[in-house]
Amino acid sequence: MSFSRRKFIKNSVGSIGLSTMIGSIITSCSEKTPQKTKNTIPSNSSILFQGDSITDAGREKKLELPNNASSFGNGYAFLAASYLLNSLPNENLKLYNRGISGNKVYQLSNRWNKDCLKLKPNILSILIGVNDYWHTRQGNYNGTSKTYESDYRKLIERTKEKLPNIKIAICQPFILKENSVVDDSWIEPFKEYQISAKKISDEFKTLWIPFQDVFNEAIKYAPAEYWLYDGVHAAMPGAQLMAETWIKNFY
Repeated sequence: MSFSRRKFIKNSVGSIGLSTMIGSIITSCSEKTPQKTKNTIPSNSSILFQGDSITDAGREKKLELPNNASSFGNGYAFLAASYLLNSLPNENLKLYNRGISGNKVYQLSNRWNKDCLKLKPNILSILIGVNDYWHTRQGNYNGTSKTYESDYRKLIERTKEKLPNIKIAICQPFILKENSVVDDSWIEPFKEYQISAKKISDEFKTLWIPFQDVFNEAIKYAPAEYWLYDGVHAAMPGAQLMAETWIKNFY
């Protein structure tokens, strides 16, 4: 056997192992989460990813084109959208990323007409919450978990009023400790925001994407900073894990 072929086989086995590991992480968490609205994606769907910097992932914000790599940034939304476009080439899908770094729920609401309602998405995925807590620690925001829950409820009510047939996925906000940003003091107060997000998802019968559960499982395989480089933002494998979690639970 040639060296190049041995190397190819070795690398392939390694890739299979990584794929199996990620699949096991996601499957383990998905089995614990009963799904309410998991559906196929209809032809001609418009799909919108919304949130903060984790969704933003450095996207360009001048043209904000659908189905465009620059307009999607380099995070989980890009990976998930790329998978859907590759898997469903004949379905005429239109996918947008309108995440903006630093956003809290009320800031989503302030730009919702432009960045959601005018786009008239059939499918909406929202990941929001870490800044609603994080910025209170920095002293430049005085909201609480109750503020977060109230603002989130109003946002979903407004969306469903204007787009009554929309399918919504609410993503579990997440953190991992033992990184440059997150320590033990985050855990209990941040849980209140996670509980509020799940409460909103249950109340409106949305799809639930269990990101925290998946990352809790992932740290059994590699340390926290491997997945989230600062405890909040996804490193490369973390973004891939998020994308696969989103796809597994949605599509």
